Amino acid sequence: MARIAGVDLPRNKHVEIALTYIYGIGRSRSRDIIAEVGLQPTMKADELTEEQVNEIRKIIDSQFKVEGELRAETSMNIKRLMDLGCYRGLRHRKSLPCRGQRTSTNARTRKGPKRAAVKKKK
Repeated sequence: MARIAGVDLPRNKHVEIALTYIYGIGRSRSRDIIAEVGLQPTMKADELTEEQVNEIRKIIDSQFKVEGELRAETSMNIKRLMDLGCYRGLRHRKSLPCRGQRTSTNARTRKGPKRAAVKKKK
């Protein structure tokens, strides 16, 4: 089992798809990495030799921010916005969408499950 950037790649998947299990690598970056190493995209992840895995690891380490480093940068960017007190930071602080979506009916992913309104007895 190939382990790259602290992630175990799934054995039975094509290399192109298996690399997307690493946070920060999508399909297009995966294709670029495979082309640079000179692999077939349809090759399975468990068919990779140790040398090929090392080449992929070198490319990812030298050219991309992935996993913990990328997560830390993203969280620091959000924290910076919150500290500034700008509109986007306030929206993050209140756990509301910050890119202009409506919130009167939708935005359930961001706001969480509906809370039932408490009825008052007369």
